[in-house]
Amino acid sequence: MVSQIVHFARLSDRDRKIATPLPKLVAGDRLELHVRDAGGKERKLPIPQSAAAAVEALLAHMLRGERVAVLAEDQELSPSEISAILGISRPLVVLRMDRGDLPFRYVGKHRRALLKDVLALKSKLDKRQTAMEGLAEDTKDLIETYGVGFHAEVSRLGA
Repeated sequence: MVSQIVHFARLSDRDRKIATPLPKLVAGDRLELHVRDAGGKERKLPIPQSAAAAVEALLAHMLRGERVAVLAEDQELSPSEISAILGISRPLVVLRMDRGDLPFRYVGKHRRALLKDVLALKSKLDKRQTAMEGLAEDTKDLIETYGVGFHAEVSRLGA
């Protein structure tokens, strides 16, 4: 199934070579988009200052060769799309929904969750992962420094 909700875009290598990053915008700078249609008619479209940072970030990611997608915070996503964002399997997404970790609603018999709720869960999972990595590093340091841990106990018991 091809998603109609998430559409990724990427610059070709050729386009990346000819495009240039936006200069860092400062207060008072204006961003305008110049559009020339197939007939040669040109229009100038002002980009609101509140959107300039998003345009700047979008172009910076694309110039690094990354694929990008623009999503609205209140966009509803399917479990498959959520699994891609969270980096976990679709069944685990459904389990998180069933346990109440991720609010969702049914559209017919299909589950849908808001992007903002998915991102909140991702932040929570990322913090938990960072904490676990810190504990693992502390444990490794304790074992190396003091010989504390499972290996020391096994050695002491003569196994």
